[in-house]
This record gives sequence, structure tokens and C-alpha cells, in this order.
Amino acid sequence: MPHTTGRSDAAYAVVFSPLDGAGRAELVQQRLTDAIVSGILRDGERLPSESDLSRSFGVALVTAREALEGMRDKGLVITRRGRDGGSFVTFDHDVSTRVFQRRLREHSRIELRDMVLHVSAIAGTAAETATERATDDDIAALERLAAGADLSTGGGARRAVGRFHLEVAAISQSPRLVHEEVRLQSEAGPLLWMCLQHQEHRDRAARAWAEVIAALRRFTPGEARTATIAHIDDAFHWLLDERARVDGLAAPATEEHSP
Repeated sequence: MPHTTGRSDAAYAVVFSPLDGAGRAELVQQRLTDAIVSGILRDGERLPSESDLSRSFGVALVTAREALEGMRDKGLVITRRGRDGGSFVTFDHDVSTRVFQRRLREHSRIELRDMVLHVSAIAGTAAETATERATDDDIAALERLAAGADLSTGGGARRAVGRFHLEVAAISQSPRLVHEEVRLQSEAGPLLWMCLQHQEHRDRAARAWAEVIAALRRFTPGEARTATIAHIDDAFHWLLDERARVDGLAAPATEEHSP
């Protein structure tokens, strides 16, 4: 599988990949909202047209139109008319924070743990298998990806993490692992990698990549798997701490409205 390059990076491609199941407007909204909150889609960025969105997601044109209307109502998208018009991302930090906190509270701790177990199983297996099949060119491509990653922002780091995991899955030469990695990035990635809004976790991502690349060079599959899962586990523990903090913020409001 060819390595992704340029603006159409792996994380961006995942955002606009076909939806599984029924193509409801709510699913389109959730996919785009997650991409905005996690920084994959940037403030001021122009979204694809309604017809392009319907083709990318595999939904009806009216579904794409309804999804954009819902996002305008939430203040996440504005639409301008005219030759240079279209729908544009409007990143509002307060709105995005509320969206993320609501999504987080929709998942129990058991559901979050199960999600991470699934992500770890796929990414860990991909890393382990990639170690057995990687060529020198593959490893060099991963090194260039890591060296050129934008770790100055949470969105840039999120795109880099997505691309790195997809590249490793591609090196494994398993179409099923690649497909599952794409699916999990769209479903679990927006929550799991929210820790990348902090520089400390962006630095940890860079160290994890270095460990995986070193394991590929040494041909040590177990080390590649361990480094991959440790990085995911670190993000999971941040997510649990954030869930506890969000619950704590919500408790006083609940008490105020209780009889």
C-alpha cells in the first residue's frame, strides 16, 4: 500500500471515509464534529461540497445537507454564498470543549476500557506484524514521517498519530488490519487522542514512535507491540482522569438543580 503524503494525510482521509451502517445525518455530524474538536479540521478550513460529502460518506445528498444544517445550528460551521463561498469550520474553544465533555460522559468507564482494549489489539498486532515485514524503505518512510510531524498543536499531533498508525498497519501488508485501523481511528481516535492537546503527551507520542521504529530496525516484534500498546494505555489513563474531572464539574450543577 502506498504511503500517504501531503495534505491528504491519513487522519484527514479517515474523516471522509465511508460510514458503516445506515447513512444518517447524525452520524455525518458526529464524524465531522469529532474532526473539528480533535483539530483534524482546522478553524477556517473549507469543507467539501454537499455532493462531495455525500460521495465520501456514502450517503444521500439530502443527508449531507441535513448534517451541515445541524452543524451550523451548533455553531461549528458557517456557510457563505458566492463564487468563493462554501461551508467553513468555525472553531470555538468553549463549544468544542462542551462537545468533547458530553461525548466523554456518554461512555462509561467499562465502555472506555473495552474501546481501548480493541484499539490496542489492532494497533499492537499491526506493529508486531509490520516488524516481520518492514523493508528498509518502509522504516525510512516512518522516520521521515516522525521527523516531519507537526507537534506544535493538538490537531497537528492528532493527524500525525493517525498517519503513523495507518502507515504501520500498511507495512503489515494486511488489508483487514488497515481497514480496522481506519474504522477505529474514526470511532475511537477523537476521544482517545484528546490528550494530545497537552505538550507532555505530544512529546510522549514522539518517544513512542522512536521506540516502534527502533524495534522495526532491530526486528523485535514484541518490543514494537509493547511500545505501541504502552502509548495507547497512557492516553487511556489520561482519558479516565479527564472523565473523573468532568464528572466532578457536573456534580455541583446537578446538586443545584436537585429538590
